[in-house]
Amino acid sequence: MNKKDIANIRKQFKLNNHLMNIREIFNVYVQKESGEIYHHASQPFQMLEQEAQELFLANFKKVLTGHLDTKLFELKFKREVEDSTQAILYEGIQADSTEDWKEYMLEIVGKMFAQTVFDFDTVVTFIRGEYRKPTRKRDSESEEGGDDEVYANPFILCSLNKTDQPKKALMFDYIEKEFKSYHVFDPIINLDSPLTGFLFPVFNDNAQDVNHILYCAGKANQPDERFIEEVLNCEGIITAQEDKDCFDLILKEVMGDEVDSRVISNVYEEIDKLVQENEENEESEVPTLDYRDIERILTVSGVENVEPAKVEHAFKSVVDDEKHEFKASSLVPKSIKINTKVADVTIDPKDLKYVKYITYQGKRCLLLEVDEEVVVEGFRLESETL
Repeated sequence: MNKKDIANIRKQFKLNNHLMNIREIFNVYVQKESGEIYHHASQPFQMLEQEAQELFLANFKKVLTGHLDTKLFELKFKREVEDSTQAILYEGIQADSTEDWKEYMLEIVGKMFAQTVFDFDTVVTFIRGEYRKPTRKRDSESEEGGDDEVYANPFILCSLNKTDQPKKALMFDYIEKEFKSYHVFDPIINLDSPLTGFLFPVFNDNAQDVNHILYCAGKANQPDERFIEEVLNCEGIITAQEDKDCFDLILKEVMGDEVDSRVISNVYEEIDKLVQENEENEESEVPTLDYRDIERILTVSGVENVEPAKVEHAFKSVVDDEKHEFKASSLVPKSIKINTKVADVTIDPKDLKYVKYITYQGKRCLLLEVDEEVVVEGFRLESETL
């Protein structure tokens, strides 16, 4: 799934939406430390109170929120796995009765807590439903399209949430007109920050792909490897941060530790061009870079003495798989921070060429090129010619 596909399904999680038909919801309460199921209950989603529906819908959106390869990961299922989660989820979508659907989901809960327990109670929530998307926009003249013909895709979404103990508080009793201590002993389900979750199957080009699953990590660039391999039975992944770190090591191998700001700015600009072109063309394939692409980018960016053999050697010395390709979208930082004792500077990567590191009167200085006047506390700073 690309970010547009994810955004399209995420925005459908709202009340009374005919394009998102959530058939039923299944909640499983799991006790801390033991990992034993204390209670579970399934019911039609529409039978929930409206406020409860809104809370759950907001939670489901959070499961599908985040950058790809940073917080959201499209995973590929392993082949020939006994009691595979892929098979369980597929059977769960096809299940005719609620009892069968519950049994399949309880199998997954059992895998979740087979080796992992928390020091707080948790709630695992499953929903199954159908996501509908018009095959084409409605034509205002012919009045064809829109909801007349839709892609209908059944799905299962899972969210794992922690429970919090309510805090003691002081309340005012309107009837007796007095202040009282407020005691609540029921745990509160934290729907604001899912610990993890997943969507099955994924949707590519409006078609289901049952060989992949969309996994949500609790924290950016911190996927749970055990959950991915033992619970979801999927192949391992490389995060965007790991990709970026490997790419930076290759650049250092080729260019050295010291580099002109204009050169590194050009490198980021060349990579960003690939990303922008891909987004403009709305292509499904994310642009990637192998060692030959890296060689070309370094050459056009102004790096001297770039030799194909040197780049290939640097690539193989850093990356185990010589066929590995870096996702271009993972390699350009959103911003660059330069931290000094005097000030911290944050700039866009493409503007790094306007920053120079110089020596002036025997002192190291940061020279920042600007087009506009500089105003500090309402005063325009005087310009000095060096």
